[in-house]
Amino acid sequence: MKVNANTMRPGHVLEHNGKLWVITKTAIVQPGKGGAFIQLEMKDVRTGTKSIERFRTQETVERARLDEHEMTFLFAEGDSFTFMDKETFEQVSIPRDIIGDPAVFLQDGMEVTVQSHEGSPLGVEIPGKVTLLITESDPVVKGQTASSSYKPAKLENGVSILVPPHIEAGTRVVVDTASGEYVERAKD
Repeated sequence: MKVNANTMRPGHVLEHNGKLWVITKTAIVQPGKGGAFIQLEMKDVRTGTKSIERFRTQETVERARLDEHEMTFLFAEGDSFTFMDKETFEQVSIPRDIIGDPAVFLQDGMEVTVQSHEGSPLGVEIPGKVTLLITESDPVVKGQTASSSYKPAKLENGVSILVPPHIEAGTRVVVDTASGEYVERAKD
């Protein structure tokens, strides 16, 4: 389907020059002279090569039609992640490089959306927020109350994040899966 280039966002897939590209980064550039354009940093779905393309803001691009399947994350084995289709109970293994950085936030039984094109998986959309346990946290340094300060903490999945001083080891927190940042203390 044809869409304006300025509507493309990271995670969208487009067909360009006969290939499928997943957008990893977007930026609107306004040069001093001439009209604005959008710069798309893209990754070839098949080969993994990266490319940067520029489009005028009113230019149209071909967005790929993707099939979306609701699936449940089962387990990880090496660099492969296994999901089960909720309707057919079919199991699918997807490599880490297709899932990308959000793979560290996958939890057993997590409901995800797997996007595929002509039967081959292209990406996994995980929930925007997950609840995780803080396993390690630095002690609070006295006297740092004048400004908002954060301290490092380690999550149960091994990821390090910055949390407010009142958060200690053993606390469950909500983390934004897109940015990997602390959102709030879990309410459970």
